[in-house]
Amino acid sequence: MKDSPYWPEGLAHHLSLPQATLYDNLQASATRYPEKTAIHFYGSAMTYSQLRKEVDTLAGFLQQRCGVARGDRVALYMQNSPQYVIGYFAILRANAVVVPTNPMDTPADLRRIVEDCGATVALLGDELFGNVRPLFGEVLDHMIVARYADYIREATDLPLPAVLTAAGPDLEAHPEFSATVSPKAVCWHAAIEAALQPSAYVASPDDLAVIPYTSGTTGAPKGCMHTHRGANHVVAASAQWCHVSSDSVILCTMPMFHVTGMQHTMNTAIFLGATMVVMTRWNSRCAAQLIERYRVRYWSAISTMMIDFMSVPDLDRFDLSSIEFLGGGGAAMPKTLAQRMAARLAVPYVEGYGLSETIGATHINPPQRSRQQCLGIPIQDTESIVVDPATFELLDTHSTGEILVSGPQVFAGYWGRPDATRDAFVDVSGKRYLRTGDLGYVDEDGYFFFVDRLKRMINASGYKVRPAEVETVLFEHPAIQEACVVAARDARRGETVKAFVVLRAGADVSAQQIIAWAHDHMASYKIPTIVEFISALPRTGSGKVQWRLLQERENGA
Repeated sequence: MKDSPYWPEGLAHHLSLPQATLYDNLQASATRYPEKTAIHFYGSAMTYSQLRKEVDTLAGFLQQRCGVARGDRVALYMQNSPQYVIGYFAILRANAVVVPTNPMDTPADLRRIVEDCGATVALLGDELFGNVRPLFGEVLDHMIVARYADYIREATDLPLPAVLTAAGPDLEAHPEFSATVSPKAVCWHAAIEAALQPSAYVASPDDLAVIPYTSGTTGAPKGCMHTHRGANHVVAASAQWCHVSSDSVILCTMPMFHVTGMQHTMNTAIFLGATMVVMTRWNSRCAAQLIERYRVRYWSAISTMMIDFMSVPDLDRFDLSSIEFLGGGGAAMPKTLAQRMAARLAVPYVEGYGLSETIGATHINPPQRSRQQCLGIPIQDTESIVVDPATFELLDTHSTGEILVSGPQVFAGYWGRPDATRDAFVDVSGKRYLRTGDLGYVDEDGYFFFVDRLKRMINASGYKVRPAEVETVLFEHPAIQEACVVAARDARRGETVKAFVVLRAGADVSAQQIIAWAHDHMASYKIPTIVEFISALPRTGSGKVQWRLLQERENGA
C-alpha cells in the first residue's frame, strides 16, 4: 500500500530504537529525573527515584523469597495504582515476564490464565484476595497482596473510589500469611520493608516482557507473547506521533492491564520520564478535577469515558485548557460527541486501532488531519493491507476485506499454541502478515475504516467479549436449554451483550433473574444486559446455530 499523503509533517517513517528493555526505560528516567514526580495518586506523589527504589526492592523479594527466575511468568492482578506500576516493573527487573490479568476476571477466568502460562506467583490487590485464595497452594505458590490506599499518604479533597476507602480483609488473620523466614504469602509493605536487593539484570530487548491474554472464538484464553523490543516500538512510535514529551502530564484512566492503558499511558510515561496522574476507578468529575489541578496535557480515553465526561453537569467550571492531545480506540467515537468534545476542549479526538496481538496501536489518525470514526493510517515501520479473507488477494481502495498488519509490534505468537499461532498469520507477496479478523477498507488517502468483524466478537466499552464464552457459562443455568449471544447497540458502551435464550420445558425464570445469576458467574463486562426469550434458535441443515441471522435481526432492530 502506498504511503498516505497525510503522513504527519516532519515525522520519519522509520523509527530508530535504542537497544533497551522496558525496565531500562525506568532506569534511564530515574537517572535523568530522580526528583521529578513519576506518579500523582489522589493528592500523594511518588518521585522517579522512589519508584525505582521500590521496584528494585520488590524485584529482590520476588527473586529471593518467591524463587522468580529469568523467563518465569508472574501474574499481575490489580487495578490502577502505584502498586500496579511498581509490580509491573519489579517483575521485569527480576528478569521475568508480566502476565496482566483483568481485575474483573472471575476465579475461573484467573485459574485458566494462570494454569495456561504456568505462573506460580501473583501480585494482587487485597479486594481480589477472595478470588485468588482458592488457587493458593494448588496453582499459585506465592502471593504478594497490596492495599492501594497505603500509597495515599496525604489528606485529599478528591473523591475516592470505594476500593480506597473500604476496609480490606484482615490478611494477617489468614493462615496463609506467615512471618517465617520464607513466607508464601505476604502483604505488600512487608515485601518492600524486607529491603532485598535483586541479582544482576540480564534481560535483553528480545526477551519476553509481557503476555496479555485474549479470548479465542471458543472462549479459551490465549496469551500473546511480546518482547521488550516490540513493546518499546509502540511506546516510542506513539510518543512521537502524538507529540508526548518528558514535560507531559498523562492522565491514566484506562486500565493498565489493557494494552492501551499499559502502553499508551504507563509505559509511554516511563519511557519519556513524564508524570502520570493515576485513577484507580473511573469517575468523570474527578477526572475533570485532576486535569485542572495537575495541568494534564495527554489523555487516552475510550468513548464510554468521554460520554460520561461530557455529561458532567458543571464541566464548564473546570479549566481544561491544558489538554493538548486527546485520543483512544476500541470503539468508534460518535460524531456528535466528537464535535462537542472538540468545541469544549479545543482539540480533536484522535482515534487509533490496535490489538492485544500488537500490544497497542498499529494505526493512528494524524493529529492535525484526524478523521472521525476512522482507524487512521499505519504508524512508523508498519504496513497494512486489505485482502479477500478467502483468497488473500489484495483488494482495491474502498473494497471491503480483512485488514492485515505487519510491523515490529506484532506478537511472537500465542503462548503454548503453535496451531493458533500458525493460523494467525498469512503470507502475501512474500511478506508475513497478522490476520486481524476485522473487516474494513482503505481509501485513496491511505486511511483505514472498520466495517465489521470476520469472527464473532462484541466490543463493549473497549472490552472484547467472545459470545461463545458467554454462551458456555449460560448453558450452566438450570433453566436454560440453549442460548445465542450477539452484539446489541448501546448508546453508552457502543455495543453491549444480548442473549437469545431458549428455556427448558417447564422452566419459569425472568430475564432479570438470568442477568442476576450471570453476575455471580462471569466478569461484569461479559454479563448480558439484555435477555430475549425465543422458542428456538435458527439452525442450518447440519444443525449449526445461525448466529449471523440473529445478529442481523438485532442490527435491523
